Amino acid sequence: MKSLYFKKLFFTVFFSIAVLFIVSYFFENIFGVAKLLLYTLLVALVFDILLLYRNKLGTQAHRLLPDKLSNGDENPIKLTVVNRYQFTSSIKIIDELPIQFQSRDFEIRSKLKPSEEKEFTYHLRPTERGEYQFGNLNIYTSSPLGLVCRRQQSSKEAMVPTYPSFLQLKKYEFVAFTNKLKLYGLKKIRRIGHTLEFEQIKDYVTGDDIRNINWKATAKRNHLMVNQYQDEKSQPIYSVIDTGRVMKMPFNELSLLDYAINATLVISNIAMKKQDKAGMFTFSKKVENMAIAQRRKGQMNLILETLYNINTDFVESDFARLYIDIKRNITHRSLLLLYTNFETLDGLHRQLPYLQTLAKNHLLVVIFFENTELTSLLDQKAISTKQIFEKTIAEKFVYEKKMIVNELNKHGIHCILTAPENLTVNTINKYLEIKARGLL
Repeated sequence: MKSLYFKKLFFTVFFSIAVLFIVSYFFENIFGVAKLLLYTLLVALVFDILLLYRNKLGTQAHRLLPDKLSNGDENPIKLTVVNRYQFTSSIKIIDELPIQFQSRDFEIRSKLKPSEEKEFTYHLRPTERGEYQFGNLNIYTSSPLGLVCRRQQSSKEAMVPTYPSFLQLKKYEFVAFTNKLKLYGLKKIRRIGHTLEFEQIKDYVTGDDIRNINWKATAKRNHLMVNQYQDEKSQPIYSVIDTGRVMKMPFNELSLLDYAINATLVISNIAMKKQDKAGMFTFSKKVENMAIAQRRKGQMNLILETLYNINTDFVESDFARLYIDIKRNITHRSLLLLYTNFETLDGLHRQLPYLQTLAKNHLLVVIFFENTELTSLLDQKAISTKQIFEKTIAEKFVYEKKMIVNELNKHGIHCILTAPENLTVNTINKYLEIKARGLL
C-alpha cells in the first residue's frame, strides 16, 4: 500500500480521540464515547480506502510537453486529468519539474465531478540552454470523506531540450512585416536614395520620381517611361558573438550570451525574410561555430542547432585573431553585428585598432550592453554617505559607457548601447535602418 497516504484530517480526529482517552482516565463516563468515536473512525477509514481502491482506474492524468522549450520565455505545459470515480473527488497534482528550476513547492489543487475531464496549464521560464529532465506526474486523490488519499503516477520521465528563444523569432517575424512595428518599439524608416539594382522600365505614373525618367525609352515609345529599382538583395548578414568571460554577466537570470543568442536567431530569420543571406559565428581565442551566410531552406535549422551548443569559455577574447579569421573567410563586404561588452574606455582602446580595420572592409555594428543595475541605482535617492559614494561610482561607469559610444562614432563605427531586454528590438531597428539607407 505504498500509494496510500493519511491526510491531515485523519490525524486531527485521531489525536482528538486520543485526548478523550486521556481525559477518560479522570472522568470514566467519557471512556465509552471515546471508544465509540474510535470505532467510527476505523470504520470510516476502511470505507474511505474501499472507495478509493475499488476503482482500478481511479484518476488518470497526462502531461503534454512541447518538443522543445524556448529559453528566456514563458513556455506553457498542459496537464489533462480525468476523474474515473463515481463521486466528486479532490485532487492534488505534483509535477516533478526539472532540477534547473529548483522548485520544491509546485502543486495544483482542484475538485473534479464524476467522470469530469479538466485541463490545467502552468508556465515554465528556463534561463539556460540544455536538456531539461521531467520526472513523474503525481496525482493524489481523496474522496469526500477526506481521511486518506491515493497516489497515482502517470506521464513518466521525459527529456525536453531548451533552445534559443524561437518564440521571439515567431513574434518578431510577424511584426516585422506588418504595420504593428511601433507597438514593439520597431521603427519604419523611409528609404533614402536609390539602389543600383535595376528591376524594369515601366510607364510613368503620377508620383514617380522624375529623376528616374528613361529618355531613350521615352523617345522610342513616345510617352514618358521611368526606370524602376528594387532593394539590393542577398547581402551577407553575419552575427558575431563574443563568448569570452565578459558575456557571462547575468541580467534577469539570463546571461548576456543568451541575450545575444536569442537576438541572433531573430535577426537571422528576419534577414532571410528580407531576401538577405544570414550567417553567424562565435569567437574568443579563435573563431568557432561558423555558419556561412546563405539563403537556403535549411539555414535557420543550421543556425538554431549551432546556437544551441554555444557556451562561454571564461577567457579574454582575442580581437586580433577575429580580424585575421574574418579576412581569411569572409571575402565579400558584409554586415557584421558584433555582440560583445565593454565596461571601460581602456578596454575599448585595446581592441579599437582591430575594430577600425574590420570597419574598412565590412559594415561593422558593435553591440554592447548597459549595466541596468547601475541605472536603477542612479534612480534611488542617496541618504547615507555610503549611498552617495556608491551612486557617484555608478554615475562614473554609466558616463564611461556613453564615452565608449562617442569613441566608436568618432572612428566611423556604428554601435548600439542597449539594455539586455531591449537587445532584439534595437538590433532589428539598426538592421532596418541600414537597409533603408542603403549603407551596405
